[in-house]
Amino acid sequence: MMIDLPQLSDLINGYSETAFRLETLEAYASASDGADVARYLAGHSAPDPARKGAWLDRLRSERAEGRLRQRVHVLHSPLTDYLRYECEWGYAPNSQAGEDIRILDLAERPLPPPLVGIDHDFWLIDGQTVIRMHYDDGRFGGAEVLPSADLPRYRAARDAALAGAELFPAYWERHPQFHQVNQAA
Repeated sequence: MMIDLPQLSDLINGYSETAFRLETLEAYASASDGADVARYLAGHSAPDPARKGAWLDRLRSERAEGRLRQRVHVLHSPLTDYLRYECEWGYAPNSQAGEDIRILDLAERPLPPPLVGIDHDFWLIDGQTVIRMHYDDGRFGGAEVLPSADLPRYRAARDAALAGAELFPAYWERHPQFHQVNQAA
């Protein structure tokens, strides 16, 4: 069943225990980034605090309530400009605010077998609802709630992704060459 953006937001934000996201793209065209991608690429030192601050407050609040957002990004270094932006201005503050973010860098680690054939982004809400994301050149094209018969496959993919990926803070610390401050050098 296809759903629109408001329905997708309701499903994701209505989670009670866990909201897991698998990301697979090298870039996303999202209006929610505001002008931050351009600001990052122009060398600014931080995202728009008014936009980012509300999101970080939400993440902290969810963790205080005992709810957990998890994300694994499957990528292949070296990082694109967009992925550097996403790591530095997205993942770094988000992980400090309580989101469990991990990186599965296929230049460093093999793709776990349960992820073979899953070449798309998805959400797994409370381990019960699978939402396949559809993109066209990084632009959101819709989302599809998959039948419950698909749950075992996506639960196994989530578990393998979490087990096979590296926690974002450790990954980012090991890769200073991707940090904005080192790009100008």
